[in-house]
Amino acid sequence: MATPLTDQEKRKQISIRGIVGVENVAELKKGFNRHLHFTLVKDRNIATPRDYYFALAHTVRDHLVGRWIRTQQFYYEADPKRVYYLSLEFYMGRTLQNTMINLGLQNACDEAIYQLGLDMEELEEMEEDAGLGNGGLGRLAACFLDSLATLGLAAYGYGIRYEYGIFNQKIRDGWQVEEADDWLRHGNPWEKARPEYMLPVHFYGRVEETRDGSKWVDTQVVLAMPYDTPIPGYMNNTVNTMRLWSARAPNDFNLRDFNVGDYIEAVLDRNLAENISRVLYPNDNFFEGKELRLKQEYFVVAATLQDIIRRFKTTKKGVPGRTSFETFPDKVAIQLNDTHPAMAIPELMRIFVDIEKLDWDTAWDLTRRTFAYTNHTILPEALERWPVELLENLLPRHLQIIYEINQHHLDKVAELYPNDMDKLKKMSLIEEDGVKRVNMAHLCIVGSHAVNGVAQIHSNIIKAEVFRDFSDLEPDKFQNKTNGITPRRWLLLCNPGLAELIAEVIGEDYVKDLSQLQKLKDFVDDATFIRDVAKVKQDNKLKFAQYLEKEYRVKINPSSMFDVHVKRIHEYKRQVLNCLHIIAMYNRTHTDYTQCNILMSPTQDNAHEKPAAESQASVNIRIVWLIPATDLSEQISTAGTEASGTGNMKFMLNGALTIGTMDGANVEMAEEAGEENLFIFGMRVDDVTAMDKKGYDAMEYYKKIPELKQVMDQITSGFFCPKNPDLFKDLTNMLFKHDRDRTITEYATEVWGVEPTDLKIPPPSEPREAFEQTARALKKM
Repeated sequence: MATPLTDQEKRKQISIRGIVGVENVAELKKGFNRHLHFTLVKDRNIATPRDYYFALAHTVRDHLVGRWIRTQQFYYEADPKRVYYLSLEFYMGRTLQNTMINLGLQNACDEAIYQLGLDMEELEEMEEDAGLGNGGLGRLAACFLDSLATLGLAAYGYGIRYEYGIFNQKIRDGWQVEEADDWLRHGNPWEKARPEYMLPVHFYGRVEETRDGSKWVDTQVVLAMPYDTPIPGYMNNTVNTMRLWSARAPNDFNLRDFNVGDYIEAVLDRNLAENISRVLYPNDNFFEGKELRLKQEYFVVAATLQDIIRRFKTTKKGVPGRTSFETFPDKVAIQLNDTHPAMAIPELMRIFVDIEKLDWDTAWDLTRRTFAYTNHTILPEALERWPVELLENLLPRHLQIIYEINQHHLDKVAELYPNDMDKLKKMSLIEEDGVKRVNMAHLCIVGSHAVNGVAQIHSNIIKAEVFRDFSDLEPDKFQNKTNGITPRRWLLLCNPGLAELIAEVIGEDYVKDLSQLQKLKDFVDDATFIRDVAKVKQDNKLKFAQYLEKEYRVKINPSSMFDVHVKRIHEYKRQVLNCLHIIAMYNRTHTDYTQCNILMSPTQDNAHEKPAAESQASVNIRIVWLIPATDLSEQISTAGTEASGTGNMKFMLNGALTIGTMDGANVEMAEEAGEENLFIFGMRVDDVTAMDKKGYDAMEYYKKIPELKQVMDQITSGFFCPKNPDLFKDLTNMLFKHDRDRTITEYATEVWGVEPTDLKIPPPSEPREAFEQTARALKKM
């Protein structure tokens, strides 16, 4: 439990965490007790820690509500241009502490909870993590909402209220297992249901051509129920809104037409409609053409665009009677967070043309001026390409509109590049090779007025390689917007000791303007400041070591260097490279292969591998997750594959040194901090490109680097898993040669009964004798 603040400590508290005042504390205690009794219907005799968390959350939310209502009233009166951020993922995490910090209530709440005899850290741990995202893309969206509110912009986040977020990963008996993330099982005190704004979303059906134009008829309807979450800015009284949609089945079956069995079946069938918002798809970097995923993507954009247009029509400056949409792009900006919400483009065209009866050219001009598109990846497996057959069944009118968009687009391309069929093929929205598919990135580019990558190197690759033809066609459309993180969550909340130390020497403005950190250069030779920074880091390491020992009975030396690699598991992020390094370190330390204990994570069970050789010595290699306590941050993705990265920024903001490749936002970080202050290694993008053209031979490195050969031989031989020596066979196959080669080799030897050969057929320029000699050698094999 936290100790009470002395009067001197209270005076030293700075406003980035709020002022501790007697009135503030008394008001918070009163609100806490009121919610415990009247909201939760509990008293201190039977209340649980979770009840106390909910009482505190409702108390803090009370301080949001007035600001939230006032903010929306202000937007209505001022009628500013509104920004709508559309994302299939919002990785919000926990809300309580972030809200207390942004409202300046952190210290007052700490004191109030202490005076109530409770432990603030215990209550904060009760909050479920709103993991409605897979990683960087969803966390970026959450950080953007925080920044939009802090900058006082009229902004709204729109997404899906998944009942199950990103799954929890555990290590049990050395194996990775996944558990469902039922984050709503105890309720969510931060959201407010808005059934009065429930909207219909249509699927399937057919298109009728009438005198008044195309009509989408005989559809199946799913209702979109909005849930609003307040997004407070930092100390500015602005509270914006994140609106997440939940799928509901309509109550439109007529009971007179049902017998009891039919009625029960109809009620059970409601689950099919409501499955749309049931679960987050678990990977943001691999495209799978699932119908449910396409339903999710259209569901969120269809509901959102109806909501946006309703709000546009009801503003004070709207035109009475028939709405004029001439000012729509002047009042509405819609940002597409990757291609997941790309169906918003044909949906807005459908609304403008079919419902609002605008002519095509006017509708298209308004649409392009409204949308902007952020690309998050250049990996081919991540780019969305929806089968035409699926779209024709699920969204027939939208497919027609996409075809028409494509026709107008290709007419323009043909005019600029006459008789260039290859150019038309490469720039078409429809891919004709194999199964006909709609390229959603092409749709986003054609339908937006601005396209950006998320780091300079990434944006350059987009313009020069991935979308080069589109960049040549409209060069002014392509921009760069390097990703960022919110210092409120990733410094004030994450590392309060460092945040307060910085504020003491350069003031508090850096909390909303990180460029102010440049002022720290004046203290680079200040012995007192350097000592204080080192003490904050050491305190964080000590705190983490104590936590690890308490929770997992594992002791680590807080004076050792904490070398950290935190990434979502993916080949291009190169966790395998670090695994090989760990084995190499083990070999360097114990050449007699003594006991090796490897701890995977403080949130996972211990996994111990014990080679058979015995020795008095042993080595413990610990792999743990932490940010404030990190000394060395590893950002080692292959150059040209990481779009930006945000973990690199989080670690650097918390005082870690970066070791990494020139990839993603590492480039800009090196420019800002000076490359001499980072540990940069490995190939640059041009080197990787040259190697790809030349061809990569893993065996070349295996043969010429003895230490690498030793590591690979250990893995291949089953040294680390003697009871199951083939356990890592797929890993070594992947590292040694291309996966397709592995697959064909297994077919050849295990199915077809033939053996691959290293023999090379002599080229036609060689004499006939060489050819015959090779043939005879093959016969003998």
